[in-house]
Amino acid sequence: MMMPQAQQEFAIRVRDLIVGFGRQAVLDHLLLDVRRGEVLGLVGASGGGKSVLMRTIIGLIPRQGGTIEVMGQPIGGTHDRTTQGAAAKWGILFQQGALFSSLTVRQNVQFPLRENLVLSQELMDEVATAKLEMVGLRAQDRDKYPAELSGGMTKRVALARALALDPPILFLDEPTSGLDPIAAGDFDALIKTLQKTLGLTVFMVTHDLASLTTVCDRVAALADGKIVAIGLMRELLQSEHPWVRAYFHGKRSQMLQPQMR
Repeated sequence: MMMPQAQQEFAIRVRDLIVGFGRQAVLDHLLLDVRRGEVLGLVGASGGGKSVLMRTIIGLIPRQGGTIEVMGQPIGGTHDRTTQGAAAKWGILFQQGALFSSLTVRQNVQFPLRENLVLSQELMDEVATAKLEMVGLRAQDRDKYPAELSGGMTKRVALARALALDPPILFLDEPTSGLDPIAAGDFDALIKTLQKTLGLTVFMVTHDLASLTTVCDRVAALADGKIVAIGLMRELLQSEHPWVRAYFHGKRSQMLQPQMR
């Protein structure tokens, strides 16, 4: 049976999403579509709900209302079986990497394999080595512990772990946060290369204007609990929404204006 056209076109569909904590509404009837095979960058004010939106989509935060579909499959609440079953469809890179400090690099990458598959140790070692090479790490890095890694290496190990199960969707939460400009540029280039090579859909929460310019196909702006603008970078630069204008035309963004256009 063929999938409806909307399900074929969109990797993620969010409708009327409501999320709040106590009396504070963070997301208010939010609507968002993420197309298959695109890199979508999500921007918003600090504390404005960017990470909340990502974590709600993947089932880590409960919602008060609305619907979410991932690859055409409805996603339930935080403990819903459909959400748990859909987890193999995505890989996640959290802001600080979130590696297990007591596990080696190789063991961190193998963690999703142990949790979801029944594989021999030899095969898991081969998969881990392949994923680490994919993100630009050397074989001799496999037996290091997270405390022995630089910030850039930590991000790459976390990315290798996110790709361990070959998911079609990759969620990135502030992937260049804490990296120097050179390391951030290298990581952006790696994301774009992997996205093209593997045909990934990438949902990237970021405040990095350079990442938005060099990596993202479209950009969505979150303000007042809603997506207030979405489109190509040049379309967001023309937005009349006050927060979007302040973000893309503020003093710190002036130096990137030529590239963003």
